Amino acid sequence: MLTLVRPHFSARAGGFFACVAVALLVMLPTFSLVPPGAQLSTIQQRGFLTVHTRSSPTIYYQGRRGPTGFEYELLRRFADHLGVSLNLEADHHLDSVLPAVRERGDLGAAGLVLTPDTPGISFTRPILEMQPLLVYRRGLNGINGPEDLAGLEIGTLRGAEDAGTAASLRELQKTYPELGWKESGELEVADLLAQVENDSLDAAVIFAHQFRVNRLFFKNVERGFLLGKPSSMAWAVPARQSLGFLQQANRFLRGLQESGELARLEERYFGHDDYLEYVGTRTFLTQLDSRLPRYTPLFQEAARQTGFDWQLLAAVGYQESHWDPAAVSPTGVRGLMMLTLPTAKEVGVTNRRNPAQSIDGGSRYLRNLEERLPESITGSDRLFMALASYNVGLGHLYDARDIVRMRDGDPDSWRDVRRALPLLQQSEWHEKTRYGYARGGEPVIYVRNIRRYYEMLKYVERSRQQFFQLDTNEPPGDSLLPFDLVPPLN
Repeated sequence: MLTLVRPHFSARAGGFFACVAVALLVMLPTFSLVPPGAQLSTIQQRGFLTVHTRSSPTIYYQGRRGPTGFEYELLRRFADHLGVSLNLEADHHLDSVLPAVRERGDLGAAGLVLTPDTPGISFTRPILEMQPLLVYRRGLNGINGPEDLAGLEIGTLRGAEDAGTAASLRELQKTYPELGWKESGELEVADLLAQVENDSLDAAVIFAHQFRVNRLFFKNVERGFLLGKPSSMAWAVPARQSLGFLQQANRFLRGLQESGELARLEERYFGHDDYLEYVGTRTFLTQLDSRLPRYTPLFQEAARQTGFDWQLLAAVGYQESHWDPAAVSPTGVRGLMMLTLPTAKEVGVTNRRNPAQSIDGGSRYLRNLEERLPESITGSDRLFMALASYNVGLGHLYDARDIVRMRDGDPDSWRDVRRALPLLQQSEWHEKTRYGYARGGEPVIYVRNIRRYYEMLKYVERSRQQFFQLDTNEPPGDSLLPFDLVPPLN
């Protein structure tokens, strides 16, 4: 399926982002309005679906491997469903999407809020729940509820047809007339967060899923409180045309929801907040920036030698020592990869505190463990069992596999083995094994942690592709920013 993308040029006010053009694959002519009742057949006859959208980390952007993003993934599948190519007109901002849908069709997909009474527009069934969220600059204390917002410099995005987060502030202002804010239909969420980060704004109101994606890059922006009622994301189609196309879109979206594919995409793009909370956002990001770059070439070289993904090896290193080559455990395990003295001797490491030796030795030891596993263990099960062996030892892993057999499970399944490992702490089970007692719950947590750290490293890499270089050296004055002022009511 071919994706056709119109060029996208966007200059951020004041130099916040140095923007590059979206790759131009094919330029298509403007087509005249299709007659009523013929939209679906016209799209299928012409062979492509035109979508009005905007470039945003939560919607659509150009990654290293081409177009990606949550709504892009849905649109690509929808075009495949219709048997046509996908033509993206991605040069829009929030204010321009719905007018383009009214005037030119076919579809608007740009983080749009479902507003049933919008003139000339019909919306599909809900795709994603969007909850307004107030975020604020770290260091501002006592921002616990709407009553604490008076006098703050607050920014938000003006949604299409005055919907979205700006609408939630307008509703709140009825109860808190002293509330005022700035709003824009031309900026993006990252612009707002950048201004909170550099003191141009005290706070911003965005959607919670947008903060989950962007928070990695704005360490001084705190999550505040939820604001108002949630909205629904939906696609927009011209109301003047037949119901056939709308029904087809709804049928497609319903199928994605019922199959679980929609939930999987939502988890992939927006479901990583739990990882951030688990590892500690600032600790992980601080060490990701301050420590990991020193050792990245060493992990990459170890990956070339062993065949593992270097970010997996880095995740092991973070679990073992938080990338600290001087780390020492109470039992004498030490170094960045926390090697025991016998293991170090086995892999030829003479100085466990030398990061190059530790990473090389730890990586080769992990590969050695993986190669010693039975050939019947395959895929991710094999990797997870090798990781567990790195923590608890290969002998105890074999004991856990024996317990799995005793319980009529599958010893080649990590799911069954991880349930058996904690039983090594119980005498009724470890007395039946060769190597006896082990703190079997630890390798289960160990593997889970590494999987989370690895996913976070991959997530950060993907997310960083979405942003341009942030320039905070010379914050622009308000006169340079496309804001409209909404004053207090009193």
